[in-house]
Amino acid sequence: MSRAALPRESRDTLFLLAALAWTLLPQCMQVPLWCAVLASAALAWRAWLAWSGHALPSRHLLLLALVGASIGTLVSHQSLIGPSAGVTLLVVLSALKTLELRARRDATVVFYLGFFLVLANFLHSQSLVTAFAMGLSVWLLLAALVLAHLPDRLQVPPPLRQALALSARLLLTGLPLVVALFLLFPRIAPLWSMPGPGAARTGLSDHLALGDVAELAQDDTLALRLQFDGPVPAPSQLYFRGPVLSEPDGSGWQRRRRFTAGAEPAMASTTARSLRYEMTVEPLGLGTLPMLEHARTGPTLPDAGLDRSWLHEPEGAWITERPLTERLRVQATAVLDTPVHDPTAAPASPVQANDLRWQPYLALPDGQHPRTIAWADAQRVSVVPNPADSARRAQWLLDYIRQQPFVYTLAPGLSGPDPVDSFWLDRRAGFCEHYASAVVVVLRRWGVPARIVTGYLGGQVNPLNGVLEVRQRDAHAWVEYWQGSRGWVRLDPTGAVAPERIQRGERLAAPRGLVGQTLVNLDPRLLEQARALWGAAEHQWNQWVLGYSAHRQQDLLRSLGWDSVDSRALGQWLAGAFAAVVGIGVTWAALRTRLQRRDPWLQGHERLRQILRRRGYEVPAHLAPTGLLTHLKTMTLADLTDLQRPLDLLSQWRYADATQHTPQRTLWRCAWRAAGRLPRRQGTQQVRALGFRRHRR
Repeated sequence: MSRAALPRESRDTLFLLAALAWTLLPQCMQVPLWCAVLASAALAWRAWLAWSGHALPSRHLLLLALVGASIGTLVSHQSLIGPSAGVTLLVVLSALKTLELRARRDATVVFYLGFFLVLANFLHSQSLVTAFAMGLSVWLLLAALVLAHLPDRLQVPPPLRQALALSARLLLTGLPLVVALFLLFPRIAPLWSMPGPGAARTGLSDHLALGDVAELAQDDTLALRLQFDGPVPAPSQLYFRGPVLSEPDGSGWQRRRRFTAGAEPAMASTTARSLRYEMTVEPLGLGTLPMLEHARTGPTLPDAGLDRSWLHEPEGAWITERPLTERLRVQATAVLDTPVHDPTAAPASPVQANDLRWQPYLALPDGQHPRTIAWADAQRVSVVPNPADSARRAQWLLDYIRQQPFVYTLAPGLSGPDPVDSFWLDRRAGFCEHYASAVVVVLRRWGVPARIVTGYLGGQVNPLNGVLEVRQRDAHAWVEYWQGSRGWVRLDPTGAVAPERIQRGERLAAPRGLVGQTLVNLDPRLLEQARALWGAAEHQWNQWVLGYSAHRQQDLLRSLGWDSVDSRALGQWLAGAFAAVVGIGVTWAALRTRLQRRDPWLQGHERLRQILRRRGYEVPAHLAPTGLLTHLKTMTLADLTDLQRPLDLLSQWRYADATQHTPQRTLWRCAWRAAGRLPRRQGTQQVRALGFRRHRR
């Protein structure tokens, strides 16, 4: 069956199903798998019924499906109440409701369920992509609602493009009001977010196993955006400190849970350079806020309504009381004073292994890395005899990495039962966490306190807006070791095997997808330009839409001349303005309705009589176009051909098939113009004389 042969009811139903399917599509990645399958099957079944014209299923079957969906929701979420369970039920019930579309009332319920689904999508994501997708959903749902109320014209259903055009005009008409409400409505704490593990992206964690960062570095999603009060620092200074991992747990490293006094990072020097910046953090699902080293004061939240507290750990990381499961904008100051490895530094007194402060940073897991530990023992004396010269020992390790055939790669391959032994002594191919883990094991065996720091390194400056974009593929791991009076010193063994990663911020490129590879084949710069353009647009969306806080709203109102403003006064002003707009709209609608109650034919006829009256011709109101023309011929000798043509067409329009003629209003306009060109009427006696002479002839 072709689309043209479909009945109007089937065509309108298929259009509504397409709009609803587009709205449900993002939810399929958030709800349980059974829910997505059930909703897709219900929509596909309803589309087949509309196309084939078969009868709808019985209500008993729908009731059984409803009970099954409720049980599935209860099993998946352990409750029928709550945001996640509510969204799951909304998705299922919206799809099942389409299977009982029997009347316009049912269609109206589906329309408004679709609008609720649009709002539900913003519970999971408020990105620019989601905004575009849901804007299209609103347009399609509104077009389906308009289409359901458009009447047939002479048994011909209205075209889809007419409903789409009318709904687009409605949206554009209401857009100024939406913008005004967004700018002026009192700002409330963020409502459209749903904290939880499912809202966060894969990112750094408080535990590190070899291969975690390499897998993360193939993820191109955004992690951080930064705007600096000044020039962007060099890539070698862009170390974003995340979780500090100092406790071995057998399979990797984890963050310490308890701390003792002492062994804190070195204090900032008076000549250190301070750098202020604003950072937008994506939902990383991390309890540690990645901050540019070193941040001596806690971050501030410029957005009103957000409430977070920060704990500065002795290891230099900033911890929040709950994971970062929503986008966050912070302002902070970095002190670029982190001590960096210097092989010429003077040795200091060695640390004591029995000192409780250093035991966590010297501990090695029992029974793990036996070959690496044996290798470290064999090299201990021949490397640097002085055990206090930690800088020389660290430098020896860097030279060893440079001299041996080590390889920096995202795909080191399968390792043996002990990943550190396999990497350090056999394969010698790995990513940053392989080098950091092996170096920490060797340094600790040599009596040098050491730990692993994870975070991000470098980033890419967007050329369109100067914003530094840090992505998940910028994830990095490095080493810190204790060096006497200098405190904790950064040692990045990656620089020994891949110096371009540290000095220029270059990354190992993950395999491109089909679209990315196609753009690169067309023009190598095309992919980067498209990414920069999209990144700039997304940053503006985050800053001016998602980041439009009460503080920014007050700044806008002050720029408009409203110096003293509070939420109560703003709400009262908006309520009054809204009441005024509604009153004007109701008045305009009432007047328009009153005018439209009159028959357009009678309105056109009355206006024609008014024009003729101004020219001196009185025409009775009951005369049809043909009778009106006959009456005029008795009152004037002027040529009435221009008036006769539209009046004849009006008679045909009124009493014949209307589909064969010009629209009524166009014909009336022609008649009005022709009547306005008639000569003014002569005196009554002259007209009677003319009529008498005409009668004699």
